[in-house]
Amino acid sequence: MIAKTQEERDALREGGKRLARHVRRMCEMIRPGITGHEIEMAVEEWVAADGDELAFIGYPSGRRGEKFPGGLCFSVNDIIVHAPAWMNDYVIQEGDVVTVDFGIKHKGLYTDHARTVIAGTPKSDEDIMLVRGTEEALRAGIARAVVGNTTGDIGHAVELIAEKYDFGFPRNLSGHGVGKQVHEEPHVPNYGEPGEGVELVENLVIAIEPMMTLGTSDLFIDKDGFSYRTKDGSRSAHAEDTVIITANGPEVITKE
Repeated sequence: MIAKTQEERDALREGGKRLARHVRRMCEMIRPGITGHEIEMAVEEWVAADGDELAFIGYPSGRRGEKFPGGLCFSVNDIIVHAPAWMNDYVIQEGDVVTVDFGIKHKGLYTDHARTVIAGTPKSDEDIMLVRGTEEALRAGIARAVVGNTTGDIGHAVELIAEKYDFGFPRNLSGHGVGKQVHEEPHVPNYGEPGEGVELVENLVIAIEPMMTLGTSDLFIDKDGFSYRTKDGSRSAHAEDTVIITANGPEVITKE
């Protein structure tokens, strides 16, 4: 969306602040022995207490258009994105790489946010590099989210970080516009050429979300119909912020 009014921008900022708090608290809960279902139940209570709504529940995101069954995507290890926490009784193990991807609707407007953490003690230096490198790719993409640049500029910046660490970066998953809907135009890919794609204009609201793997970029949809897994079983990470493009540069609104 283009956030044309001060009222819209303020609502997005407040929603983003609330969302960042929820995601931080979820990340603090991630430890060996907990399940995604338990975290989903906790965050649903937090959102209801704020008077907001879950963004993802009922969204038609399944393989055949099935509606998402909960509010939280809780993706572990070789699952890169879109695993429903509500139907996930997997017990987190020491060293698991865990992503929480979550969105809320505040005053009629949506924000979207994701972070990846390692439960307990990391299993390898490669896992640490994966999480840190994906965050680095997010920062690089955000830095290019300025008026007059394009979605290709953002994608190119993300792709350069993926190449730096020799990460896989699936081309069929991307960032997107956000605000009035969970997913809007423009498409914000994690690869691209400078100057190509959609031009970025003042007050455009987008979600930038690098998704990286330690192996190849080949994925498949799991039997649950929602979860995207790496074909080679490699671990994956995902980082996402909602950004308003302003005359003074990118404003990350998913922060406390």
